[in-house]
Amino acid sequence: MKNNMTYNQPILKFKNNKFIDTTDCYVSEFPLTIMINGEEFATIICSPNNLRELVIGFIASEGVIIKKDEIKQILIDDSKGFAHVELTKEINPDNKKYTQRMISSCCGKSRAFYFNNDAVTAKVSQSNLTISPEQVINMMDKLHTESKIFKETGGLHNAAISDGHYFYEHRSDIGRHNALDKLFGYCIEHDIPIRNKVLIFSGRISSEILIKAAKIGVGIILSKSAPTSLAINLAEDLNITAVGFIRDDSFNVYSHSEKINTDNQD
Repeated sequence: MKNNMTYNQPILKFKNNKFIDTTDCYVSEFPLTIMINGEEFATIICSPNNLRELVIGFIASEGVIIKKDEIKQILIDDSKGFAHVELTKEINPDNKKYTQRMISSCCGKSRAFYFNNDAVTAKVSQSNLTISPEQVINMMDKLHTESKIFKETGGLHNAAISDGHYFYEHRSDIGRHNALDKLFGYCIEHDIPIRNKVLIFSGRISSEILIKAAKIGVGIILSKSAPTSLAINLAEDLNITAVGFIRDDSFNVYSHSEKINTDNQD
């Protein structure tokens, strides 16, 4: 398979009260089945790029691995849609914990998880990073500038991870979770510390995205869109600063505002 992110296709377009023949650019959709130690683990619907990063980030966020040394090898067969992962250890053959639905609370607080595995792998952030309002706006501007395929197709989620200064990596995918997993996988493979980094995201901050951020281990997540109530409750419990509606020169801070530096602000 050619790893094309987009394709052009003839379409019939209605405009100005008439039909015209033209072409449109649309995104690719690719099923990738992950095999771990010869056993089927999961199938991900994704964009067909950065697949190795996606696999590493996904199995790490699911708690299958903690460090990259636990991976013996990864073979990507994109012609058939398989990723063959060989680990240096065995995993529990009972995968029910990865998909079993659960709602739970912790210590009387608002923390609630839909799946048992989320309760195990989502971590309270230990980040002590603080950022300025200028950094918030600049990082979102950079994400917007880098999101070139989205501008062509409108069909991708975009995400980046940054330290607010020199480090910046951007990924795109049809799946919002996949974009974050690709960033996580990149950092794991390149031994990049994650704790004092920021996630920048194009979509809304749902509870699922907030939990994914907690699994990755960042302390700040920025979005151009809105959060949900459960996401904000989780952010409070997990020590994550959630910032939304970053547009032009304004934004809203929904949790742990102490990580946004307000010094020297009028």
